[in-house]
Amino acid sequence: MNRFFDSFRYAGQGIALALRTERNLRFHVCAAAAVSLISAFLGLSRLEWAAVLGACALVITAELVNTAVERAVDLAAQQIHPVAKAAKDTAAGGVLAAAFFAVLIGLLVIGPHVWRLLAAWAQ
Repeated sequence: MNRFFDSFRYAGQGIALALRTERNLRFHVCAAAAVSLISAFLGLSRLEWAAVLGACALVITAELVNTAVERAVDLAAQQIHPVAKAAKDTAAGGVLAAAFFAVLIGLLVIGPHVWRLLAAWAQ
């Protein structure tokens, strides 16, 4: 049973390390916090919350996987190699794709709420 709980501790240490060392991860975590605060203010439905939190989780997960890929490639490749560069660029592209679709989800879910709020405020 200790090994089971150790795996949670190791995962937490990995997340903490990435938060300390990866600027982009810190940005995505702050963006997720900001979107969560805005969502709470707007009173999203459960389904809307699920979409927003799922998008945030996907981006943060992609950033963590990107960090792992970059570190593993750096360890394996002592010098710049085209295959190593391709692996790192592809992992970074995964984060970009996740972030792009998260923004689209945010616009689809949060946008109408903000638009209604602004329309009511303008009257």
